[in-house]
Amino acid sequence: MKLYVIVPLCALITLTQQAPSRDKCVCEFTNSGKAFPHDKLSAAEDNASRCNTYITPRKTLELESLMLGLERRLPRLEEDVAILEREDDGELYGVISLQVIENELLEIMQLIDRLNSTTLEDQHLAINATKQLKDLNAEMTELETYDITGLMKRQRENQLLKSNLTKCRNRRPTTQPTEPPRGNCPRGQFRNITGPRMYIEGEYPGSYGYGAWGRDSKPEAGKESWHWLVMMTSSDRYSNYIRLYSSLSALIVGQSTPGNVEIDSSNPTTNTIQGPNVVMYRGALYYNCYNQDEVCRFNLTSKTVDNIKLPKGTRYNSKGNFCHLDECYPFTDLDLATDESGVWVTYTTKQDFGNLVLSKVEDDEPLRLGQTWHTSVYKQGMTNTFMVCGVLYATRYVDKETEEIFYSFDTTTGVEKFNLGIFFKKMYPNILSLNYSPVDQMLHAYCDSYMVSYKAVFS
Repeated sequence: MKLYVIVPLCALITLTQQAPSRDKCVCEFTNSGKAFPHDKLSAAEDNASRCNTYITPRKTLELESLMLGLERRLPRLEEDVAILEREDDGELYGVISLQVIENELLEIMQLIDRLNSTTLEDQHLAINATKQLKDLNAEMTELETYDITGLMKRQRENQLLKSNLTKCRNRRPTTQPTEPPRGNCPRGQFRNITGPRMYIEGEYPGSYGYGAWGRDSKPEAGKESWHWLVMMTSSDRYSNYIRLYSSLSALIVGQSTPGNVEIDSSNPTTNTIQGPNVVMYRGALYYNCYNQDEVCRFNLTSKTVDNIKLPKGTRYNSKGNFCHLDECYPFTDLDLATDESGVWVTYTTKQDFGNLVLSKVEDDEPLRLGQTWHTSVYKQGMTNTFMVCGVLYATRYVDKETEEIFYSFDTTTGVEKFNLGIFFKKMYPNILSLNYSPVDQMLHAYCDSYMVSYKAVFS
């Protein structure tokens, strides 16, 4: 009787049959392949992980933000110098103007220093990354010689298919597939947004997850270039001051002038800020009053606060928040917004069964609530709202990298649209506040402690 031995891994294993004894046979298996270098694979994984840690989109956006700040600051300096040359009286006016120019030069020099430092860091990073990628490529090429079964080849093919699928998905339309709402806009119809145009960490990177920032939508004379920042400094829910910056470049380098303007020394307390959805208009900050269904107006000059109560049944204290499937943004019951015509507030009420309500806030003396519109869109199905030229727009969460402007309500015609389909990229998963500035046609977003801006596009 003959004995047969079947060896499935014949490509790797050779068989040597020894002289059999009467009751048994002995087979010796010898591995003819090279031992797999697990240590090299582990080293390659560590190098790739370090490379991903150091090279992120934030590096590029930091450089772009500094360049944008410098680009906006230089024309202002030229203008101030030209004014001084024309109107210098050789006395007090000239001295004051020279001090202003000196401060502007100091800010520009700080921007240039940061720009040079960032550029040098990027150069070193690029050199190191290039070397690491070459080494990784060589190591992976060597490791691939051990892939006798062709597993890596099939894995690359699958990755290519996934990449092509992602590109196909990203070809979604970036403008409205339907006719946009009419409104009354001097620049034409709002069509799209581009960006992010700017992305900065500010003075307190990673410290305050909730907040808002932007520009005064109707600034006082001499404060046209000022920017403001409000951070929820207590439990990510409350704040008691606004921080001011004399220019965008001052905001980028973290030089606050004139600094903090306090509403109250305690936080929280009566008439301080609750929730991140705040705006600034005509030198006053508008926000949800602490523990009230009211809008507060804090005048930064007189340091006084006015209140206006919203309709009976308005949900507040985190009972009518903005939400998406994974979470709700706490204390976003009231969302303040500004556009070319003034200040607006969105909220919901018990009698509206959670649908969004829009009211015009008339900045008269005293503060009063103007016309109100009731929509048919559910507030907790959206993440933010903003106003452009009398038209309300709402966003919703798509995924960690994408947000969609999906809804509009035209206050002139009363027409609602639910399928705008304007998609834009996010730097971080959550946009905690979003507001439009008619001064520079920018959308200012506060994203998990980072300040991001987008440019509004009009037809």
